[in-house]
Amino acid sequence: MALAGLPVRAGWPDSAGTVAVWGHAPRAARGEAVAKRTGAALLRVEDAFLRSLFPGRMGEPPLGLLIDRSGVHYDPSRPSDLETLLATHAFDDHALIERARLGMARMKALELCKYSAHDPDAALPPPGYVLVVDQVRDDAALRHGGLSGPVPAHVFREMLVQAQLDHPGARIIIKTHPETARGLRQGYFGPQDCAAPGISLLDGMPSPWALLDGAIAVYTVSSQLGFEAIFAGHKPHVFGHPFYAGWGLTQDQTPHPSRRRKLTRAQLFAGAMLLYPTWYDPCRDQLCEFEDVVDHLEALARAWREDHRGYIALNMRLWKRPHLQAFFGRWTRLRFARDKGDKARRVMVWGTAPAPDGPVTRIEDGFLRSRGLGADLTPPLSLIADDLGLYYDPGTPSRLEQLISRPLPAGGGARAERLITAIRKAGLSKYNLTGTTPDLPVGHRILVPGQVEDDASIRLGAGAVNTNLALLRAVRTQNPDAVILYKPHPDVEAGLRPGALPPEIARQFANLVLEHADPAWLLDHVQEVWTMTSTLGLEALLRGVPVTTTGAPFYAGWGLTRDLGDVPDRRTVRPTLTAFVHAALIAYPRYLDPLTGLPCTPELAVERLQRSDLPQAPGLRLLAKLQGLLASRAHLWR
Repeated sequence: MALAGLPVRAGWPDSAGTVAVWGHAPRAARGEAVAKRTGAALLRVEDAFLRSLFPGRMGEPPLGLLIDRSGVHYDPSRPSDLETLLATHAFDDHALIERARLGMARMKALELCKYSAHDPDAALPPPGYVLVVDQVRDDAALRHGGLSGPVPAHVFREMLVQAQLDHPGARIIIKTHPETARGLRQGYFGPQDCAAPGISLLDGMPSPWALLDGAIAVYTVSSQLGFEAIFAGHKPHVFGHPFYAGWGLTQDQTPHPSRRRKLTRAQLFAGAMLLYPTWYDPCRDQLCEFEDVVDHLEALARAWREDHRGYIALNMRLWKRPHLQAFFGRWTRLRFARDKGDKARRVMVWGTAPAPDGPVTRIEDGFLRSRGLGADLTPPLSLIADDLGLYYDPGTPSRLEQLISRPLPAGGGARAERLITAIRKAGLSKYNLTGTTPDLPVGHRILVPGQVEDDASIRLGAGAVNTNLALLRAVRTQNPDAVILYKPHPDVEAGLRPGALPPEIARQFANLVLEHADPAWLLDHVQEVWTMTSTLGLEALLRGVPVTTTGAPFYAGWGLTRDLGDVPDRRTVRPTLTAFVHAALIAYPRYLDPLTGLPCTPELAVERLQRSDLPQAPGLRLLAKLQGLLASRAHLWR
């Protein structure tokens, strides 16, 4: 409220003041009485239509509020600010309508709704049913949902009968409200309503969008699912007077007497989702736009859907466990063990570690990892969880390859372009170390990044050229007149991983050995990059630098690089760079905000990586120094 310019404070208002109440909640009557007595303005506040993962009764704060000076959106007896907006706004701004169309498409593609914690594994009925939507008893939307009082309970029974009359012989699915399904509140329907043949109760938590896709008709009194049904292509049968009824997009049992305007779906969405709510970004602690909330809720919903059943994490190093718990144990804590034991949970292992038969999720560092080295035990901002394979193992398909092969989602290309621009502007790389910016020789410069030679990406994906010396030799052989710049791997420079190439050996093939140089700066000053499998090849692509690969890194074989190694034949799709970046940096990794501990977007991770005050456990610094003394025994901590 304070961010919206309405600071909340206790006290008795005067006639110039404002009294805020929560909708038509029981305690709102006190505020109404105070406002009437003092002449203060009355403000009604409610949850926005894209609220959170869970209902408010489960303790999760909303991502948006509806702040209304005229009424409340679910009370049709008097015009609310929303009703006035829908009745009078021109809705002729092209940019606004395009935002609305994109917003509708993104909500459907991401399966977001008021409460977005649905279960992707929940059973769905076979398509071809009539969907009847239940609501919770004594909800304010029903107590104040009639033109002159509450909505009678018998309306729900009439709605069910009408659905049967309109669709004789069709299956009827009654959708339980999420709060009823979680045992928080009672609904109007129950097992007793399923006595007639062809009627069944669905009290699981499937995606509402998937449920709407399988329906041939939708019946509701005033549920928000009716609002979402409109954007799923339905013209729902409405037995109450919700805010979305009366605009020509619903089949109204009792038409609202004053709503006569016809709106398009995009106009309704623009008013209800873009113009009316006040949206909030909990990671940045600031007001934001609808699109920012969608991005944030996408990260939250993905984490819930993937993690809520829990994992058993096998043979994880002690220092990694707190970070894994933060990433993947938010709702169901990880169990760390040496063998599977718990058969109900999915197995999680790090990288290529052995795993028992059955489903397994493999974890690795993300491509925008941290501000500091992983081998230096710097906590990650991004991790990859792959249930098919690993991105750096070309011998098996990975979830990343699937994502690259799919069409871009709505708005995905523009989002990826903005992310590329932000990364380039911030000068970010995988580890974001402070580095030198040396004077470089004039000529056609080729940057050759060194790698840790016992790294899994080398063992699995390098091919015939699998040492730093062999790579330098190949680059010089094919580019005798070029200026070759060799940059050792930062883990090796820090003495944390084996594989150092003596500078005098490197200089037999390289013009310069760039120790501790800033990789992002270098990429702006070279004309090519040659690499075995280094992630620096991806960073070069982001900056428009041509890349030649001698191995089969995850970004090779898609038409974006010149490939000298054996890349998998299955990589036949030819994505644009923006499509590839969307898959590799937006859809594939998981990001965690180090300041709030919340799942977050890559855009927020980019902002955080520009800070120098990110938290790090003090005890890890001492352990990292000890590692340096045991660099040849990296398996002890990795």
